[in-house]
Parts: sequence; structure tokens; C-alpha cells
Amino acid sequence: MGPLTAPHGTVVPAAPLSHLRRPAFARPDREHHTMTRSTPPRHAVVIGGSLAGLLAAAVLADHATVTIIDADALPAGPRPRRGLPQARHVHVMWSGGARAIEEILPGIGEEWTAAGAIRRSLPTDLVTMTPQGWIPRCGEKQFSVSCSRDLLDSVIRARVGALPGVTTLQRSRVRSLEGTAARITGVRVDTPDEDGRLVSADLVVDACGRGSRAPSWLAALGVSGIRRSEVDSGLVYATRLFEAPEGAHELGFPIVNVQSDPRVPVPGRTATIVPIENGVWQATLSGTRGGRPTDDPEAFVPFAKAVRHPIVGELLEGREPLGDVAVTQGTANRRIHFERADLPDGFFAVGDSVATFNPLYGQGMTVAARGLLGVRALLRGGGLDRPGFGIAAQRALAPPVATAWELATSQDIRYPGAIGMRPRPGAGLLDAYVGRLLTGATTQEPLTAAFLEVVTMSSPPTHWFRPRTVWRVLRASRRGAPQGPPLTAAERAVAGLGGADGTGAAGGPGTDPREPGPTGRSR
Repeated sequence: MGPLTAPHGTVVPAAPLSHLRRPAFARPDREHHTMTRSTPPRHAVVIGGSLAGLLAAAVLADHATVTIIDADALPAGPRPRRGLPQARHVHVMWSGGARAIEEILPGIGEEWTAAGAIRRSLPTDLVTMTPQGWIPRCGEKQFSVSCSRDLLDSVIRARVGALPGVTTLQRSRVRSLEGTAARITGVRVDTPDEDGRLVSADLVVDACGRGSRAPSWLAALGVSGIRRSEVDSGLVYATRLFEAPEGAHELGFPIVNVQSDPRVPVPGRTATIVPIENGVWQATLSGTRGGRPTDDPEAFVPFAKAVRHPIVGELLEGREPLGDVAVTQGTANRRIHFERADLPDGFFAVGDSVATFNPLYGQGMTVAARGLLGVRALLRGGGLDRPGFGIAAQRALAPPVATAWELATSQDIRYPGAIGMRPRPGAGLLDAYVGRLLTGATTQEPLTAAFLEVVTMSSPPTHWFRPRTVWRVLRASRRGAPQGPPLTAAERAVAGLGGADGTGAAGGPGTDPREPGPTGRSR
């Protein structure tokens, strides 16, 4: 779901992705490994047509014909669908995920922005209060793509649906896996025209999502030893759309986010505004046990004003709402350890079928995309004929899952009433280090960059332990950190808040954070 970080400095209006620096959405020269005429065609079935399933189909399409099976009638454009109720809430695609998808589907970034998505420079276009304070806005370190989930998926769906050899079986439900504990050979499907239809396949990919029945399907074939882990903070989140102030989108109004502080033994509550397509602000609130938002429209803005800082509520006050409040529960971090089981060949799972994370951290889409790059490397190294391809693919998906799991659960287990596995010995020391790094990120641009590098899943957490970063962390302090939300005078004016915040932010009330500081660098 929402962003974890914030900005300092130059507010850059949203620009088409074609204008970006090449590293942001570079088009790598892809070596296409297509099926040859001398080998019989392989067939893969992907269960689920959401983002993870679509990307899996794209990765497989160079090596097999692919059938995507989905229970919904999939819309042709950016419209809601029954099987993705969480699409109503804020979704931000981090740069680590956007780059991965760009590798799988070159040019997809330009297609997103052509459809209305907004590229956000980080931390330039993001105003965030972290547990340690406001992060200043400086030059671009990473980026995100802001739009509705419906738009994000629809662009990918159109692109993948046009790939040669990819077909979709809609309004159809998979009943079971076919095969044995040693080898999966297809699926049984109830279609609009036939119950129990057999669809044979050399590979079956489960991308059903949070409601996946793969563990029970595998158990019916005699597969055992599939372990689960869960950490549940009791989070509930609520979203409402608002009409953005006139001129806000043209100005490039930033994402605004107030995070909770898991170090304080109170319910964790957050508030976020993300400008999306069509001149709309998408506002999402969240709260753990004892501090949850509701679907009461009259309570939405007061809740936003009651979090650690009232800025989100102040920005929403007086705005025209566009529809009702959408509420989602059941947001536990849940992981199924397929990679540790003795899986049958011809099967692997991806996306939310493997792991679901607290949506506040915005990890799910990026985890799926980066994991599928590992699967693509396996396919290029030996194709579907590689012995044990299924379990090898499952293990290739595991590293990004494990990284996201540690980042999410180490925070969520600290909230009052949280249920699940407790932190491992030594976790407190690691938390203290990361907290100090984040403290440094409120004042030191290199530490802001290091923080974003990992949060956007552009690099693994080991990036935080490079010698130069460790040296900076040990010297970190909050001296000179912004004392209030670092919105510019122009941003405050377009939002109706006035030109100066009066909070004593770095540089003094009303200072434009884009202006160079006295040392000649952005503050």
C-alpha cells in the first residue's frame, strides 16, 4: 500500500517516464529465448490474472504457450474487479518493482504514464513523517509510480494479453491440481461451459493470491510438510477518494504520509494522501487493534487529524469526497514456505499465494516482480525441461520474499495485541541500528539515500551495512532536522493552508525546501 518515506528539497512536477534518466526505467537489451521448431511446444497454466499472474505469464511466454485462468470476467480497462477488493486502497509501485517489471515488459513505464500514472521522485516528491521525524526533500534517490491499482493492472493486462501464445480462460475456477506428489500434470477447472474440465500442462503456477487453495490441493496429492508463518498486527485500513484542489496536480503536489511509531506502546495509526490519475487524491487511513478506522464518512477526516501529525486531515478538510469509505480487514503478514517443502515437479507459487504483507509497506507487487526475474534467469539457463524446475523456481522467488518478511514483521509484532512469531535473539540490536539510520536520514542526504535504496527494494538490507554507511549511522543526530511537514509555500497555498507552516522546519517558517542551504547543497 502506502509509502514509507519522505522528501526534502526540489518539488519536480510529474513528468512522462520517457523523460527520465536512463537508470530509472532503462530498457535492457533482452535476449529472447523462444521456443524452437525442433522441440514440441510446452504449455503452462497460470492460476490467477492479477499482477503476479500476468508477470508470470509474461516470463513464461518465451518458453511455452500460456493459459491464464481467472474466476473474474477481466475488464478491458482500469475498472474494479471482484477478485481484487484491495485495489480500492493506496498502491504505490516502488522503483525496485518498477525496474523489474520494465525488464520483463520493456516500455511499460511509458505506457503507465500515458494512461495517467504519475512518476514520483523520491524523496523529492514525498512528504513523510517517519517514526524518527520528517525526512527532508532532496534530489532524486529513487522513485515510485502513483496511480490506482486498477490502472496499474489494466496496462499490464493489455500488454500481456497481446503476447503471442498467451490466452485467458475467464469466469473459470480451478477445482484441483492434477498429477501426483512427484509431478503436476494440469488442473481441473469449472468453466462457464463445462464442470471439471481437464487442462493439461507441463507447468502450473499458482498466482491465486491470499485465498490460494494450493496447500490443500497439494495435500490431496500426498504432499506434506508445507509450513506457515504469520504475524498479525490487527491492522484495518480505510480509503476514500477526494477531489484534489485546483492546480494541485499541475503543481506536482507530493505524496503526504504520517507513519506510526512502533516503539511507542499505543495502537499504530497512519494517514496517507497519494495524488493519482484524473485529478484525484486517494486517501488511506490505517490502525491496529484499539485504534482502527471505520467506514463512517464523518469520522474519516477527524481520524486523519488525530494521528501523530494532523497534516493529512488538514489537507483533506473541506475537500469534496468522491464516493464512500472502503474498509479492509484481514491484513496479516502470512507466509507459506513452499520453498522448504518437497514440492512436486511442474508446480510453483508466486505473489500473495506465497506471502502477504502488511499493505502499509507497499511490498507485495515489488516482491513478486523481483522474484520473477529470478525465475526468468532459470528459464534462460535451461528452460522448462530443466530437471526440478518447479522447486528451483520456488527457491529463486524466496530471497525477495524473505527480505520483505523481515522488514514488515519486525515492526508489526511490536504493536499492542500483535499475534505471531516473536523477534529472533539479537533483533533488538538490529532495530536500534536501523532506527539510528533513520534518525540520520532526517538530516544526512547519504543516509536518506541508503534508507530509500532498501525500502524501495532496489538493494537488499546488507546495503545498510556498508562501511561508509555504518560510519555515518554512528554519528547520526537529529540536529537540524525539519520540525514540521516540509511542504513548500506554493504547495501550502494550492492546498489552502497558507504560505508558511510556522513549525520551525529547517530553514525557518515559510522557507522553500527546494532552495539551496547555506552550505550550497539542498537542505
